[in-house]
Formats: sequence, structure tokens, C-alpha cells
Amino acid sequence: MKNGLHGTGLTELNAVVAVATHKNFRAAASELGLSPSTLSHAIAALEKRLGVRLFHRTTRSVALSDAGEDFLARVKPALATLAEAMESVDAHQKTPTGTLRINASALVARRILMPIVLEYLRRHPDVRVELVAEDKPVDIVADGFDAGVRLAGSIPRDMVAVPCSGDTRFIVVGSKKYLRARGVPQTPADLVEHECIRYRMSNGTIYRWELSRSGEELAVDVKGRLTLDDDEAVVAAALGGAGLAYVSAWNVDDALAAGQLVQVLGDWTPPEPGVCLYYPAHRHASASLRALVALIRERHRPARAETHARG
Repeated sequence: MKNGLHGTGLTELNAVVAVATHKNFRAAASELGLSPSTLSHAIAALEKRLGVRLFHRTTRSVALSDAGEDFLARVKPALATLAEAMESVDAHQKTPTGTLRINASALVARRILMPIVLEYLRRHPDVRVELVAEDKPVDIVADGFDAGVRLAGSIPRDMVAVPCSGDTRFIVVGSKKYLRARGVPQTPADLVEHECIRYRMSNGTIYRWELSRSGEELAVDVKGRLTLDDDEAVVAAALGGAGLAYVSAWNVDDALAAGQLVQVLGDWTPPEPGVCLYYPAHRHASASLRALVALIRERHRPARAETHARG
């Protein structure tokens, strides 16, 4: 066994723990930021060095062998001890350094995150921040990000989430010119009589407007001649009188204040939890990430500053 472990690194040992936890190579690979084939080769190479099979594999399942159970029972506590040692050493690092990679939707990056990032850079001159703004769903672990920023309701369950904003609302708006010509809808059923600006999501589906009141929840497949895939284009179309639009209030607060747009169906668009910075619960947070979390808590102090995300 001693000879079999020669050349074995933390990657292989963490791979065993991840596969045993997920019972699935693809999910374990995503957690570790590896491709499934790379993970499979790492496990196979370790088994070859050890001279035993750690997992029983079929096309539908992955399960620990008896040898694998024993190996995991001994390795897992050792890895936990190593992680604690690394965390203890890292805690002594007073000045955050290195590159912090963050992923956020374009609107959140522009309206919520940029002021935080600029203050963070001012306080921590030895840190570089790479902020990637994109609206498609992202696996921050697989794509190599330290953290993401998204609406609370869209954050995976296995992440730690730190609130960055107050509640937000998605609302229905139209221009005064359009509403004078077509009337003001009083209920969601009235939307069938209106031109609605539809939104195509990154996966190709048309977004259904999510409306709710007093426990009643609707997902309305609105009709309209104009379909767009960009939030700013949707707002521009609404300003131009093309129809009603369902948008984030953050995107139209200036237009509402100026009277260029008018909110309708307000009692059907209640507030919902805002955006959170999130990062993997299983991964040790670097000094740079901890400093960003501290800044966010300083700027935004809800009753519960940090929680595990829910769906």
C-alpha cells in the first residue's frame, strides 16, 4: 500500500471523496472543476497504483467497493485536517492578494456590483478583479470563478449566499402613449388584449411573465409581435411605445421617475429577495474573497447577513 500511494496527490484523494459523495462522475467533476474524463482517469490511475478497485461502476451507478469504503474512512478525516491547516495558515494573511474572478448578470454587474468592486479595489491595491458579466446560467466552480452574483432565488442550494441588495421587483410597464391608445390592464387576463414585448432567454425559450397576488401565482405566456433577447432593448421598445414589458425595476427606475414609463398591474408584482454574492460551501474562501464578503456585509446589513442559498 505504501508503494501504491507513491506519487498520489490531493487531487486524486479529493476525487475519491467527491465521487463517493455524489455517486456520479459528472457531478463530482463539476465540483472539482475537472472534465469527467480527467476525473475518471485520475481515479483509474489511483486504483492501479493501489492495486485495488475503489469503486464499482456500471452505466447507471457508481458505488464504493469494500476497499473503497475503508480507504475513504481513513482519507476523509486526513483531508479535513489538511484543509483546517491551510485555513489556519491563510488566516494569517492580512493583505488580500491575487486575482478574484466574479461572474454576474449584466444588470447586476452594472447596478449593484460595480460600486462594491470599485470600493474593494480602493481598499485592496494588491488584488486584481476580473468581473465577467453574462446572463446565461453559469457553473462558477466548473468555469473557474471564485464567486458569482445572482438573484437569491436562482442560486444553487450547495452555495453560501451573502445578500448584496434589498428586495427587488419585476414589474409590468408601458409608455403613456401606448396606455392612452390601448388602455390600462386591470388583471392578468387583460394582457390578451395587449401587445406584449416578449423575451427570449439564453436557452431559447420564451419567458413567461411571473405574476402573483394573495397566494395565487401565474406564469403568463404573453402574446406580441416583438420578441427580443436583451434587457436594454426591451426597455427601449417599451419607451418607444411598442407595448407592455416585464422588466426589473432596477432597469427602469429612472424612466419611471421621469414619467416616461408607467407601472401597471402593481398588485400582481410583489417584491422578492434581491441579489447575493455566492460561493461554494465546500471550498475554503481565500483572504481576497473573505475581504469582499466583509465589505458587502459592511454595506448591506440585513437581519441574516449570510445563509445557505435556497433554490
